Amino acid sequence: MTMVLWGSAFSSSKSVVEHVPPAVGAVLRFGGGALALLVAIRLFGDRRAQVSSRNGWRAAAVGVLGVFAYNGFFFWGLSLAPSLDAGILIPVMSPVLTSTVLVLTGKERAGAARATGLVLGLVGAVIFFIGVGGSAQGGSSRLWGDVLFLLSAVCWAGYTLLGPRVMSGVDPLRATTYATCAGALLLAVLAAPDLTRVLWSELPAGVWLNTVYLAVGAAALANLLYYRGVATVGPANASLMMFTVPVVNTLCSTLLLGESFGWLQATGAVVLLVGAALAATRGKLPTCRTAPAGQSPAETETPRRRSTT
Repeated sequence: MTMVLWGSAFSSSKSVVEHVPPAVGAVLRFGGGALALLVAIRLFGDRRAQVSSRNGWRAAAVGVLGVFAYNGFFFWGLSLAPSLDAGILIPVMSPVLTSTVLVLTGKERAGAARATGLVLGLVGAVIFFIGVGGSAQGGSSRLWGDVLFLLSAVCWAGYTLLGPRVMSGVDPLRATTYATCAGALLLAVLAAPDLTRVLWSELPAGVWLNTVYLAVGAAALANLLYYRGVATVGPANASLMMFTVPVVNTLCSTLLLGESFGWLQATGAVVLLVGAALAATRGKLPTCRTAPAGQSPAETETPRRRSTT
C-alpha cells in the first residue's frame, strides 16, 4: 500500500505542477501533509512521549534537506521533464548513492555483489541520461529536468544517511512531522512571490483532488503505513519494496498522463534497477523473522546485525 501511494505520487504531482508554479505545488503537497501529520500525532501519537527541545530542533533541521531541498528540486524538475523520469531516477538512484557513500567512507564493506551492483547502477544512469539527450521527446528541457531529479536523489540519500543519527531520541512519527513542518515552512517562504499570482478560483477541481491525495495519502498515510510495515517485516525487507515504486509510477505515468520514453532510456532504467537491487541485497534476499509478541524483527536481531542494518 505504501509503495502504491508513493509510486502514484509522481504522476499526481505532475498534474498539480501543470497548473501552478513548482514551488506552489510543493507547498500544497507538504503544507497539507504537515497538517495531516499533526492530526495523526493527535490521534495516534503517544501523548506520554517526551521530546527534548534539542532532539526536536535536530529533527526539524533534517527537514531542510529531506523536505525543502528534495522537493524544491523535485517539483522544479517536474516542470521540465515527465514524471516517468522522476519515478525511475529518484527511488532507484537514492539507494545507489547511499550505498556508494557508505562504502567510500568505510562504514560498510563492498563485496563482489554490492560492487557489481553499484557499477551497474552508475552505468544504467549514464545510459538513461544519454537516452534523454538523444531523445526527440522533451529535448534539453527534459535533460535539465532529469538533472534536477538526480539532485533530489542526492538530497534523499543525504536525508537517509543523516536521519538515524539526527533523529535519535524521537519516535518516527514525531520526527517525520517535525521535519515535514520545517520543510513546508521554508517551501512557503520560497513560494511566497508566486502564491499571489495564482488564480486560485480558476484552478480545476482535479488540482485540489490531487493535492488532497498527495497530502493525506502520499505524505501522512503512506508514512504511517511504512512505519507499521518496517515494524512488522524489518527494515531489510521494507527497503526492497522500494523497487516496486518505478513499476507503479510507470503504469500511472503511461496510463494516466500518456508519458513515454525511448528504448535507450528503457535499457538504462532496467540496468539501473538491476544494479540498485543487487547493491541493496548484496546478492541475497533477506528473510522475514518471526518476532516475539510486542517486538519487531529488528529488536530480535543480534547487536552486530542491528549495527550493520
